[in-house]
Amino acid sequence: MPLSEHEQRMLEQMERALYAEDPKFATALEGSGLRTYTRRRVYQAVAGFLVGIALLMAGMVAKQVWLSVVGFLVMLGCAVLAVTGWRKAPKPGEQPTGAAPHARRQSRSRRSMMDRIEQRWQRRRDEQGH
Repeated sequence: MPLSEHEQRMLEQMERALYAEDPKFATALEGSGLRTYTRRRVYQAVAGFLVGIALLMAGMVAKQVWLSVVGFLVMLGCAVLAVTGWRKAPKPGEQPTGAAPHARRQSRSRRSMMDRIEQRWQRRRDEQGH
């Protein structure tokens, strides 16, 4: 379920406040999670695709059809992994949609962390009289 405009504005304000208060912590949080995992998976798939090309060429040079077929299958599998990983990767600042079971546990803890941050933000705004 997407965030409303008001929620998005509040989230952006909280992110700016976090960057202002502790930029080192904010950048550490930015590179973690599903986005980094999917990016790494796409890079691995590209490397596997290159291995598949090498196997395909080696099979053609050695006149071993089975090696060429294996190379092609490796290329095909890695291409599928790269494309699906690239599509599933959330953009910076975007909430992941379909999380894996182990990521659901992390999203619960992140959600509770976000709730705590939001509560602190509200307290500060209330203290400042906004």
